[in-house]
Amino acid sequence: MTRFLPPALAATVEELLASARWAVRVAWSTNAALLLSAAALSLVRGVVPAGLALTARGLVNATMAHLQGASGGLGSLGVWLVLGFALTVAEGVARLANTLVMQRFRDELNHSITSDILRHAATLDVAFFEDARSQDILQRAKDNPADHIVRFVTEILACLSNGVVVLSLFALLVVIEPLVLLVVVLFTLPYLRFQWRLAARQHALERSRTTKRRWTAYFVSTLTGRGTVGEVRILGLAPLLIERFRTLMAEFRDQDRKLYVHGFAGSSLFVVVTTGAIYAMFVRVAYRVLSGALTVGDLAIFGGTTNRLRATLESLVYSVSAAMEQTLYIANVIEFLEVRPTPAGTTTVALTTRHAEIEFRDVHFTYPGAAEPALNGVSLHIVPGETVAVVGENGAGKTTLVKLIARLYDPDSGCVLFDGVDLRELSRDFLHAEISFVFQAFGRYEATAAENIAYGDWQRLLHDRDAVQQIAEQAGVDAMLQAMPHGYDTMLGRMFGEYDPSGGQWQKIAVARAFGRNAALLILDEPTSNLDARAEYELFCRFRELAKGRTTIIISHRFSTVSMANRILVMDAGRIVESGTHDELVARAGSYADLYELHRRQMDAVRPKESGQL
Repeated sequence: MTRFLPPALAATVEELLASARWAVRVAWSTNAALLLSAAALSLVRGVVPAGLALTARGLVNATMAHLQGASGGLGSLGVWLVLGFALTVAEGVARLANTLVMQRFRDELNHSITSDILRHAATLDVAFFEDARSQDILQRAKDNPADHIVRFVTEILACLSNGVVVLSLFALLVVIEPLVLLVVVLFTLPYLRFQWRLAARQHALERSRTTKRRWTAYFVSTLTGRGTVGEVRILGLAPLLIERFRTLMAEFRDQDRKLYVHGFAGSSLFVVVTTGAIYAMFVRVAYRVLSGALTVGDLAIFGGTTNRLRATLESLVYSVSAAMEQTLYIANVIEFLEVRPTPAGTTTVALTTRHAEIEFRDVHFTYPGAAEPALNGVSLHIVPGETVAVVGENGAGKTTLVKLIARLYDPDSGCVLFDGVDLRELSRDFLHAEISFVFQAFGRYEATAAENIAYGDWQRLLHDRDAVQQIAEQAGVDAMLQAMPHGYDTMLGRMFGEYDPSGGQWQKIAVARAFGRNAALLILDEPTSNLDARAEYELFCRFRELAKGRTTIIISHRFSTVSMANRILVMDAGRIVESGTHDELVARAGSYADLYELHRRQMDAVRPKESGQL
């Protein structure tokens, strides 16, 4: 189909057709019956205008015949009136029915395509969501995907309806005045090209704005988000952020204004030129009526139908260009759905024993877009049931290390083994079921207190309140939850609830959630960063019992936490530089000893002040 077109244009057309085919498949699979109903209603609405034009012609001619004394004039007049009434009712009902069908179709498609996008997002690697370039792809895909497909289907159906109207009216008018064909060809095709180029420019402009749109959303959330509004007020940042927001919005406004004016000018030219040509032909038809070559009914049908034809042609061109424009937006959804996660393995037979033995073999890893590696030749071995602490300065690679164990990333080279099997050969679902992970940026879920703990193993715990309460008691948070306004049923967070726990309370709940998961490997990334000394002590009084039998990895800057470990790993610049117990590392007088000495001096400086305050 496109082999006769220039290469650039052929590529564009192929891309449009591919997006259109995909949209039709999605629409058909969503609800074929509704789609067929909408198509049938569009055909009915397309045929009605020609029928009404013939009815008008029949009414005029029947009236003229009756006035001239011809027999049967009144009977014919009645028939044409009944037919006109029926067609008018049919057009109105078809329009209302079409609205109903498309409303239902929009709801079902929104449910279907949004669910597909969320399911696909749930399969993608964490790295995808942490890459700024991927955020643009994600943002474009989330931009009302169902609306774009519904609008595409709506415009295609409008093309079908308007196409039937144009063909049927054109067939009537050509019989009366063949020059109508010349007007359609000379003016409609250039106008279609104009509208398409306008739509392509609008889409290209919106695509180029994706990052800036995310900036505007960021400014709005920063100025109105409860987590930032206090600091914004104290620092007086509101005028600066508002000005940056206004600058971007003004840029969008000025760019859109140019497109609006351009579109108005082109459409106005089409209206003026086609109207002039139609009225010129109308004069020609009137002259032929006066000369006896045509009837008064022909003049009536030509006068009314040509205006309808011109308006329908304009609508048809707009629908075609709008449908093509929607395929450009649909391509954004396809682009996101074509992003593929790293292939996951399926080997689980060898891991039925679940020891959680961890081994790194010369692992190298660099974050996408980063200049320096986060891990640089890491090798280590953690035996089952061992508690290992990982320490080091910020940026040393501690969190990256445990994220690779959880296979949130894959190493660039080397391998990570779980019970002797390369993680890349394991099913992600199996692996994640064997890991309980308290993230440094732990989840603060807008849910009840009980649900926040149950999310640790929701399929088992969500509807088992007794088990949730038992976990809370073991983790030492039962009294805290019972003291909340509605106990375990208190809705946490300010987005939907009325109670917002402190940072320390949230962290205690996160730790309880981790212990509720029956996993062989426990990973705690700064598990006490929001806790005071007393709360930390109470937590770790229970820790050894709760972690019993599990391989445990702790990342912490607090040496009171680190000292609980069987072994301490010291990281620096993506490497493990020291390994041993607390006493061994202090005696070695290396990196760990330096960090510990700095910590000790800080504590010595704080204690006199605390004593003075007491």
